[in-house]
Amino acid sequence: MGETLSLNWRTFTAILFSVALVAGAYVLARGVESPSLAQASAETALLQAIATRDSTGDGLPDWQKALYGIPLNSGTTDYFNLGMTDGEAVAKGLIVPRAIADIQVSTSSDQSIIVDPSLPPAPAEGTLTDAFARSFFTLYMNAKAENGGVELSTAQIDSLTSQAFDALSSLVTAAPDYKTLKDITVSGTGADALKAFAASAEAIILKNRNASDAAKDEILYLQDAVENNDTTALPHIVSIAKMYRDTAVGLATLPVPVELAAGDLALINVMMRASGIASDFARINTDPLAAMLALSQYVQVSQSLTATFAGISDVYTAANITLPVGTPGAYFLNAVNRHE
Repeated sequence: MGETLSLNWRTFTAILFSVALVAGAYVLARGVESPSLAQASAETALLQAIATRDSTGDGLPDWQKALYGIPLNSGTTDYFNLGMTDGEAVAKGLIVPRAIADIQVSTSSDQSIIVDPSLPPAPAEGTLTDAFARSFFTLYMNAKAENGGVELSTAQIDSLTSQAFDALSSLVTAAPDYKTLKDITVSGTGADALKAFAASAEAIILKNRNASDAAKDEILYLQDAVENNDTTALPHIVSIAKMYRDTAVGLATLPVPVELAAGDLALINVMMRASGIASDFARINTDPLAAMLALSQYVQVSQSLTATFAGISDVYTAANITLPVGTPGAYFLNAVNRHE
């Protein structure tokens, strides 16, 4: 199925990006203002760069290498020593994904997996790359069997690609909320309670921001990793993911005024989701599909964060609360106001 399969990967990528590109036009960066069209275009370009990234120049994008068990840092274009590039070997059907090579058979005593020891390791179990590989190739083998063993047409392969993508998408659902209203302490009301919360929230945010070694946004570090092969970028992304997570955990411990309970809860949960997105960005070299799908979800998380800050700002505006620069809580209040 070599050449048809090679075309299939491009089809799958196009399906994935057709969703992401629409969203990308409306991406909201976590900056002071909404992004320009140039920023949205840069976001789209980064998504495309991840899909086509080929670290070794063997003709296979990195996310495809993972399916075939080719290390992203192999340093060779002919990992299997076949006298041709890995991309050519795939097109000729000379190498197959580990998902096909792992054939389950029944014996009189047990069921076991027969694995060719010469094959490289499969994508790590539980990764989205592994999930897509197994989903697609299970569909492929079943469809070919139903087709009497005859090779599938390009149209049939494209149909299977859509099915595999749908199956993968069903796995990528929004994580359940980290906290619910019953998990946070709602206490107090009025201006004094709101000012006290602003001061406490500010302390948590600044503590975790200062603990991070990042100097810019995670999306920019991802761009460095993908487009510039910057090996120092991923640890910074991990640091940002930790910052988001620890901020969410810290905010969840604070008593929150009645009028701010919904906004605080939303902020806690969106911070935890942002942590998950950043964590997936950091997996670009080990689970490329996870990073690709995380980037396609980035718009929703960014929009949620902006809307959450705007909602919190509205509460303080309605209470006619302003805090002079340098006083406790002023940084927090200024931050939410600038994200309206």
